[in-house]
Amino acid sequence: MKLEEPLKLIIWGAPASGKGTQSELIEQKYGLVHIAAGDLLRSEVSAGSEKGKKAKEYMEKGMLVPDDVIFTVVKERLSQPDAQKNGWILDGYPRSLSQANALQDLGIRPDLFILLDVPEESLIERVLGRRLDPVTGKIYHLKNSPPENEEIAARLTQRFDDTEEKIKLRLHNHHQNEEGVLSIYKDIIFKVSGDAPKEDVFAEIDKKLSSIVKARLEMEASAEAAG
Repeated sequence: MKLEEPLKLIIWGAPASGKGTQSELIEQKYGLVHIAAGDLLRSEVSAGSEKGKKAKEYMEKGMLVPDDVIFTVVKERLSQPDAQKNGWILDGYPRSLSQANALQDLGIRPDLFILLDVPEESLIERVLGRRLDPVTGKIYHLKNSPPENEEIAARLTQRFDDTEEKIKLRLHNHHQNEEGVLSIYKDIIFKVSGDAPKEDVFAEIDKKLSSIVKARLEMEASAEAAG
């Protein structure tokens, strides 16, 4: 059965906490559109757009991209028909209190705010071993999730913002903004340890989402019966 009002989720955590991995697993099971703010920005950078040029200046320094740039890109993607029809999972946004308020001002509030909690030393190790396949866009990790064959291994690249200096700066920015963002969503936060194997992390999230969907379907059915 399909929900009349599709699910809307935010997945949040420090850089390399596993947001993208879990978003893909949620997308596969629940049919939501995965909207990754970082990927949207990197697409703008690759396209050489005005927004991309502005974003790159900040991303190369490990700084947060200005609100007006990232907000426009995210807002445009959320308003696309596929996201409106199927629901969405927003990954990597909002990163600050002002960005969270901007979403609130548009009347955009998720059903659940999934918070992935991972120790800092694990995050740094994850980032430094992270590699991107430029052909498929798939993310690998040299230790935890190595490429399937030598051909793929030979073409892997490191994202320009995945250096030790940048990750430490990004983690610092993340911690500075954490309290403000969490204050907006405190009543819908679902905290999960992201340091477990990805299947175990997903099992926790899946259990929670299944209960939300079940409750929603029951509510919709009783409203229909009453109507």
